[in-house]
Amino acid sequence: MASSILGRISNLVRANVNAMIDSAEDPEKMLDQMIRDFTSNIAEAEQAVAQTVGNLRLVEEDLKEAEDASAEWGSKAALAVQKADELNAGGKATEADKFEELAKVALRRQISFEDQAKTYRTQVTQQTDVTEKLKDGLNKMREKLTDLKQKRDELVSRSKMADAQVQVQKSIKSISVTDPTSDLSRFEERIRRQEALARGMEEVGSDSLESQFDMLDDASDDLEVEARLAALKAGSTAPALPSGGTS
Repeated sequence: MASSILGRISNLVRANVNAMIDSAEDPEKMLDQMIRDFTSNIAEAEQAVAQTVGNLRLVEEDLKEAEDASAEWGSKAALAVQKADELNAGGKATEADKFEELAKVALRRQISFEDQAKTYRTQVTQQTDVTEKLKDGLNKMREKLTDLKQKRDELVSRSKMADAQVQVQKSIKSISVTDPTSDLSRFEERIRRQEALARGMEEVGSDSLESQFDMLDDASDDLEVEARLAALKAGSTAPALPSGGTS
């Protein structure tokens, strides 16, 4: 009986676990459901154990009643025999015979209750063994439930860490496929070209200003040349003075 009850519960647990593992998408939800199912199975086992213990207590009560009745009828038989002996001693054999018959009736009742007590005693022994096995199995299921709850926390933590690692690896793979440094290099090159353009424009602007000043210098030089040329021309057309002086 004990192996039948615990075996059926064990099969239910195993079937539920296998079904959940095969269809599991969310490990945390699967483990929580497993704990709920295991707790429910333990409750069923507790009910079976309680019923077995209750039956054992009933048989124990029946055994005590049979033992008490056997003792009581034994006492009645002893009293009847004592009374018969007293009557025989008083010469009242007929009345003594009646009490002897009562003693026999009491002894038959005593034997009947002794037989009942023997049967109940056997049942008590058997059911006590069954009850102890059920209690031991129930305690083991409770220990497994405690282990399952602890394992649940560990597995959920490991699952979350594994998911995080997968996401990190996916991100790393994505980065390696579309390397952002290449975009940065292109952007840097673009900025360098803009900086070069700005420097070129600055140099061009500077050259233009210097060339304007150079043009002014050149114009001044031309004016000086023209003035000197004019002076030379004026000197060459002036009347010559007499070499001998005035008379």
